This record gives sequence, C-alpha cells and structure tokens, in this order.
Amino acid sequence: MKTLKYISRVLAIVAVALAFAIPANAQLSDNGYANIDWNFNIPLSNDFANKASGWGMNFEGGYFVSDGLGLGLFIAYSSNHKYVSSQTIPVSSTGTLYTDQQHTVFQLPFGAAVRYQFNRGGVAQPYITAKIGPQYAKYSTDFNVFEDKQNTWGFYISPEIGLNIFPWSYGPGLHIALYYSYASNKVDKIFNYDYSGLNNFGFRVGVAF
Repeated sequence: MKTLKYISRVLAIVAVALAFAIPANAQLSDNGYANIDWNFNIPLSNDFANKASGWGMNFEGGYFVSDGLGLGLFIAYSSNHKYVSSQTIPVSSTGTLYTDQQHTVFQLPFGAAVRYQFNRGGVAQPYITAKIGPQYAKYSTDFNVFEDKQNTWGFYISPEIGLNIFPWSYGPGLHIALYYSYASNKVDKIFNYDYSGLNNFGFRVGVAF
C-alpha cells in the first residue's frame, strides 16, 4: 500500500504540473488532445477482490489524423480490495492456517488508443474510444504480518464512451467517461485461490485539454 500511495502522489504531481505547463486554450493544439482523470473501478465476476474502489487514475493523449479520428497512448491504474474474515486455509498437503486476509488486485494497463470524436470545436464533444495493450496486475493477500502475491501480465482491451465539455473559449474543460475492460491476467495459486481474467466496469472524471 505504501508503494501505491507513493505512485499516486507522483502521478498527481505530474498531472498538476502538466495542467499548468499546457497553454491556456481549449485543446493542446488544433489536432492534439489529452485527458487526466480520477478513475472509479468496479470489478465484475472477480471474487478475489470485488469491492468497487476510487483508488485510481487515467492518463491519455493523442493526435487527430483526420477531422474526427484520433490516435493516442494511454496509461491507467486501479486498485480493488476485499476483506476475508478468519477461516481455516490449507497451506500444504498436511498443514492449515487460521487467519483473516486482505485481498488486493492492482491493475496497470497501458498501450494504444483509437478515438472518434464528434463535434470537434464545439462546447460539448462526445467520443468513442477503443484501447488495447498489455496489462500488469498484482494479486496479493495480506495475513498477519505476511503477504502472498503473484505478479502477472495479460492482454488488455477496453471500449469507452465519453464527453469533453469546453464551456470557455480558453482554458481546460471537463472530461467524463464510462468504460468496460477485460484483461487476460491469470493467477494460478494464492493459498486455495485460482482465477483467470479480469472484467471491470467504471467511470472517469477529470480534465480535458
């Protein structure tokens, strides 16, 4: 958790620095775009860590190659948790352990994004996006003073619909989005847990440039 808090602080500082460094106009340039967001993630069919969480951020930027079509890059992260009350857990063929647990799944997808944006130059600019790339995921369970964990890599894909709102002629705007994501990360064994695939639904609120 200390590492995750440190990463969050660093990303938040970078986001603020970028916001002040970017010229004060509605978008990065005539053809550029960027979003910096707070991310709320809701796991679907993932019982290992199934609690919805607002512990996450999203960064995306790109360039419009035609009137509405943009190509870009993204990186995001989220962390979900689940508390498991004390129970007897088999740890070997002859031994068991009685303990409670704190499960965590940390996800870090990054890669390429293809966006189609409507009404470019208007006050309200809806868009649809498809994101694809690798995802790093860490499954961990903390019990007593110990931790059992697995670091995994998978294939990530995510469709997204969103809206950029620029109420002023100059200055950044508001960004809101809904997304679904799937990643093929798999955990073989943490105690007696075995999971394949990560499905998520969520929303983002942030700043548009």
